[in-house]
Order: sequence, then C-alpha cells, then structure tokens
Amino acid sequence: MLAIFDGTWVRLGGEGRALYEQGGYGRLEGTGLRLSPEEALYLMERSKIDVKDFGFDALLGLFAGQPNFVRRYLVYRDIRERGYVIQPGPQDFRVFRRGHKPGAGKSRYLIRVLSERDIVDFDRLSQDVLAAVNMRKQYLLAVVDDEDELTYYEVRVQDLPGVGEPAGCAAPVEATLFGTYALAHLPPGTPLEEDWYGKRLDPERLLLRPVESIFLMRRDCLSIVQEGEPMTAEQFLDAASGKDVEIREKERVFSDLREKGYIPRTGYKFGHHFRVYSGKKSHSEMLVHAVPSGTSTPMSGVSRSVRLAHSVKKKMLFACIYNTDIRYVEFARIKL
Repeated sequence: MLAIFDGTWVRLGGEGRALYEQGGYGRLEGTGLRLSPEEALYLMERSKIDVKDFGFDALLGLFAGQPNFVRRYLVYRDIRERGYVIQPGPQDFRVFRRGHKPGAGKSRYLIRVLSERDIVDFDRLSQDVLAAVNMRKQYLLAVVDDEDELTYYEVRVQDLPGVGEPAGCAAPVEATLFGTYALAHLPPGTPLEEDWYGKRLDPERLLLRPVESIFLMRRDCLSIVQEGEPMTAEQFLDAASGKDVEIREKERVFSDLREKGYIPRTGYKFGHHFRVYSGKKSHSEMLVHAVPSGTSTPMSGVSRSVRLAHSVKKKMLFACIYNTDIRYVEFARIKL
C-alpha cells in the first residue's frame, strides 16, 4: 500500500482500512486511515506499506527528533511482536488484551516508556497509576536500557490491608534514655518483646530503637523520663532527628504499618528502611522504603531495588508520604 507523509502523520486512502480492521493499526479518518509515526515505521519494516518519497531510514530520521521517540518505537515493535495490538494513548501507549483490537475489545495496559537514566517522580507516578486504576487498566513502565534491552514493570498503588491490631498495654513501661535509645528493665517473655519490639541486651534489659519508642510513647505504652521530667513523643522525635535525618519519614511509615498489624524491622541488610512481616512469621514478605512527598529517583535505582527484592522473594514497596496519607507504590517485573 502506498502512503503519504503530511509532515505530522502518515496517511492511507480507503485501502488502508483493512489494516485497522484486521490488525488494529491507526485511526480511521473519513474514508482513509491515519497512522502514528510508530505504526507507520513498523508497517514499513514489515513491508506492509511504502511511504511516497521516503525510505525507512529517512522517515526514522525525521521522527527521531521527537523526545524519546526511538525508545518508544522499540517498545511499540516489541509489543507488536508479542502479538498485542498497541496504539498511542494515555502516557505513551495503550495495549489491548490478546485477541482484542479497537472497536472490538478492551485495552488492558497503559504504558509509559522510560530510559534507565530517567527520573521517577513518585508523586506523578502514583497519580498516573491511580488514574489508570480508575480507567480499569494496569499501569506499566517499559524501561529501555543503554543496550536497548527492554524490561517491563507493573506499578501498583497498594492500599495495604490490615492484618491485625497492634498489641495493647495495661500500663506504660518505664525506660531510660541513652542517646536516642530507650533502655527498659524487663525480663524475657514480656508483652513488648513477644510483639517483636526491641533487642535484648541481657536477661534484665531490653533496648528499643527510636521508631519503636516513638510509636509506643504515642500509644501510652512507654514512658521516658529525661532529667526528671516526662518526655513527649514529639520531644523524642525532635531529639532523634538530629541524629537521623530520615527519622520523621521512617517513624510515619513504621507507625502506619504497626497500626495495620504488620511488624516492621530494619531493612538495612537489603538497603532499605524496613523488612516487613505480616504476623509473627519466620520470613518477611516486603521491603519498604519511606520517601517524602516530592521525592524523585533514577529508574536505575528503582531497578536495583526490585531486582534485590525479587532475589530474596519479597515485594518492593516505596511508601510515599503526604500530609495525611501514605501511598504504598509497588514495583514488580512483569512478562507480557
């Protein structure tokens, strides 16, 4: 089929309608068909169309000036080769369910194309994911690395379900402050230790981390006296922030997880803030990293986190903190 390039779109006459009806290519306009740059190049590569006065290289050279175009084309071609119908849409592309096409089916995925060096803005990303959910679509990132290999990630905003209630307490445990650690004189087997708080120093002493202490103080389960005066949770938090610049974000996420019945413990060995257990199990199921609103990070950093989490059979969640809300954004590699 012979097409023409009008400076923006590649267009076919009435004979092009067969491409739309059989393969879901392009958009119908009047009696003809309008092709996006990615669609036109793919059809040229497959020898389905010719474009008047242009070869493949010449047309690619024109389109390559558009931001991220070559990566978008690589993703478009890869998904077509996998047997899906794909069209330009919200984000970069929308992908139909296998066997479905425009006018006779529903799209399944919304895809955004990134390079390994692109910056992930968690605020924008979570908004995009929620918009996709409202459209009943799955949101994917298609990442093209510097060797033009493709990796697909499904991104979800998780509303973590509660798995229990945090243990209550009959009376606050008294503790002494040493730096930013609270030391309580408690024998083994007390409710605090049974609920996975603290680290035992010896048969008489239990050492509590700052995030644990702040949470317990707010629940009136821990009392700390400093220089003869009772200390508030906010005073403790202010003091701890001088030693740990991330303590406010970590404390928010730790408290939210505990309130939902999860047991967060340090995730330092995995390079993240917490490893998280849903109940008193021998293995954690999630890695969670707290990020304040406005945080951005290179896609390469997200990739390392997901790869590590997958290798140790855990989910990778970034806890995005807002004024009154925490959004848990999960990244997972997916095979289309």
